[in-house]
Amino acid sequence: MSVRSTVPSNGIAPPTVDLPYPDRPETITANLMKLNNEIADPRTRLIFKSLITHLHQFVSETSITTDEWMKSIEFLTRVGQTCTPLRQEFILLSDVLGASALVDSLSNPPISGATESSVLGPFFTDDAPDLAAGESIASEGSGEYLYVEGQVRSITGEAVVNAIIDTWETDSYGTYDTQRADRDGPDCRGRFRTDKDGKYSFKGVVPVAYPIPGDGPVGDLLKVLGRHNMRPNHLHLMIHAAGYHTLVTALYPEGDRYLASDPVFGVKKSLVVKYEDINDEVESRKRGFPQGASFKMLKFDVTLVTEAEHEAAQAQMKKVD
Repeated sequence: MSVRSTVPSNGIAPPTVDLPYPDRPETITANLMKLNNEIADPRTRLIFKSLITHLHQFVSETSITTDEWMKSIEFLTRVGQTCTPLRQEFILLSDVLGASALVDSLSNPPISGATESSVLGPFFTDDAPDLAAGESIASEGSGEYLYVEGQVRSITGEAVVNAIIDTWETDSYGTYDTQRADRDGPDCRGRFRTDKDGKYSFKGVVPVAYPIPGDGPVGDLLKVLGRHNMRPNHLHLMIHAAGYHTLVTALYPEGDRYLASDPVFGVKKSLVVKYEDINDEVESRKRGFPQGASFKMLKFDVTLVTEAEHEAAQAQMKKVD
């Protein structure tokens, strides 16, 4: 006895456009384009027109086989199955294919004098604690002491008051807190607000170069492509302020051997920074480090753009294109 399907119709009627039977490869593409033209939203219609064009062109140019296509689907299935609330393998895939960096660059065109953006990466969480200026984002023993300070300003030089700065980094082993099996809360991450002069400061640890996860499908892909999985050491910053475009960026200390070949293409020249070595006990104690402790100082001023300035730069870029 047959059983009625439990999957309901979506209620959309058959299209009225002429769709020849897809007896030839080119007819498949042509029919899909006709269906795409029926999409009501112009932006969605444009995006899928381009997607269909390039996807079908890729399939045709490579003459990809059924077995190869199935392996691709199985790979993407594994990527999805690897994702958890704390591990985003799809972001990692987007990163290593350069898509994240490309979207970021196109979405945030450079503006003279403004701090440039960088990729978000897969390790941001929204549970960072709110901390006071000068407090530490890292638990004791997480690594070599680091002190970070600077000012957040506008393009015209005004202090940006009460800007929210999210920051996160690895410990001295190259591990984010979300990668620890025994994680019981945030570590090496924190949230600060700028003061009346737009200044900020916090203690952390010197981050180190680290391998992006190699135990999943993206790690397997990099091996197939003959690419290393080592990110240069860096410190993440995300800055929100009323009236300003949110800045997602990262600071990359100079001298790291992986700067030029960052597997997620996040490094920009303007974001390569320099540490100062501080061995003065007075300076150390003034910043809350243990007596006699040396530390590295990182001074970095951030320049934000307003939403209007950001939109104008995007419009100008589109005009040039």
